[in-house]
Amino acid sequence: MQTLKKNKSISFIKHHSNWKLPTMILICSLLMVILIIPTIIVIPFVKDIHYHSTAKEVEQEISMKPKASTSDLSVSVMRMNSEEIEDVPLEDYVIGVVAAEMPVAEFELEALKAQSLAARTYIVYHMLHQKNVGESHVTDTTADQVYKNEDELRELWGANYNQNMEKLTKAVMETGGEIITNNHAPIFPAFFSTSNGYTENSEDYWKDELPHLRSVASPWDKESPQFLNQETFTIKEIENALGIELPKENSFPIEVSRTEGKRVNRLVLADYEFTGREIREKLALKSSDFTIEQNNDHLIFTTKGYGHGIGMSQYGANGMAKEGKTYEEIVKYYYQDIEISTITETAPTLVTR
Repeated sequence: MQTLKKNKSISFIKHHSNWKLPTMILICSLLMVILIIPTIIVIPFVKDIHYHSTAKEVEQEISMKPKASTSDLSVSVMRMNSEEIEDVPLEDYVIGVVAAEMPVAEFELEALKAQSLAARTYIVYHMLHQKNVGESHVTDTTADQVYKNEDELRELWGANYNQNMEKLTKAVMETGGEIITNNHAPIFPAFFSTSNGYTENSEDYWKDELPHLRSVASPWDKESPQFLNQETFTIKEIENALGIELPKENSFPIEVSRTEGKRVNRLVLADYEFTGREIREKLALKSSDFTIEQNNDHLIFTTKGYGHGIGMSQYGANGMAKEGKTYEEIVKYYYQDIEISTITETAPTLVTR
């Protein structure tokens, strides 16, 4: 009797074990289906959502620790193509200017920060000194600072929009509210694309002598794609552009004097004298550092650099950044005797408007 019970018990255990194993496998399989498949489906979308929100997350993360509060300050921008006015929060305006003024993808973060400082200082300086306040503070052209909004940048950058915007937002927000000052007042922060190896004293191109805009060496610019350029004009084109009549013979005297920044100060063509700036603007040359070669009835102008040459060179700033210089070191090199301050310290009336 006991043996029979024992055998039945063993038989039951074996039968129960044979039933339990497949059941456990089935349950585990179902759990894997329930847990893993939704994860596989969701992962690409999570990745995509993260990618599209990265720039905003960077802005929110950094804005939680602002260097100066400028949240109430906005810029009225006249959009020249649409002839409409766009009211833009200050830091968004700075993002739009730096994006339009610099090759964001190619440039170092510290160079973008230096440009952010210059762009923010420019608009603060302009708003403080604007005499005839109309409907807008500035235009979106080189008459002030070139500016592009989000839609224009999406079109410009295409698939690289999120990557570029993340980098640019970081540069702007990490300098948030900062401006360049001299004696506790915002400077006029002139900047340009590429030097000829030197920057220019302000009075050698413009009329006014500004102590923070002095000529300095800028050897990094030789790496710029804009460093050298050549333009060829017929004698007739030169005469029409300059409003002169040159001698009919193939050769005539050309005399050149230069500034401390190695650009043309005065140019004499035959009996006519011009400033280097006049020649650059009338012939639409990239720089006022040029040499001239006569070739029968043509004049060949070879230029070095791109822009007026005053203040901070953008490609020079990028060269300094590649060497490990910070944005503070960059701006203090190109602008003399300056400090880095905040808008709230320097121009509190703007912030409280």
